[in-house]
Amino acid sequence: MPQQTSIALCCKLFPCFVTLWVASLSGIPSAIAQEQQGCFFVDSSGRAVSLGGICNGDSPSRRVYQARIKRRLGGIPVIDVTFNGNQTFEMIVDTGASGSLITASMAQALRVVPTRVEISAIADGSRVIFPVGYVQSIGVGGAVVRNVPVAIAERMDIGLLGHDFFGDYDVTIRRDVVEFRR
Repeated sequence: MPQQTSIALCCKLFPCFVTLWVASLSGIPSAIAQEQQGCFFVDSSGRAVSLGGICNGDSPSRRVYQARIKRRLGGIPVIDVTFNGNQTFEMIVDTGASGSLITASMAQALRVVPTRVEISAIADGSRVIFPVGYVQSIGVGGAVVRNVPVAIAERMDIGLLGHDFFGDYDVTIRRDVVEFRR
């Protein structure tokens, strides 16, 4: 197991080095060993054997959606989020929020009809009652989630984009963009 872990780490951090190292150990010219993308080694018969099961799992075919960071509030990214395919609002990318929250003015513009109320614990530990309704879709940079429940906050000036949107994505917050990778 420790050997697999170190190979996986090497594959993630130094993919070209691992390819060349395995190639030199097996006596295969490095030009042949580099013909294939991803994390693999070449066996004594010259066949590429995938190490995908122990590597990081990233593949060139994974889809990456990007949203430009417009500004930051307290260091937290604010991005454009499109609702129902046609109305865009600024929202905070809240990695600590399990659900998305929209403002009362957003709910009015989107014609969200509350269907229930929900009691939620917020960051300071207190509990708050929110009306909850549904939007047809939430989209960011081409990534779209459909039929999403959203809490409506009467006293917020900006909405929060939560895990109900990006929970199925690997999220990377960079200097200028937020990446959603699936």
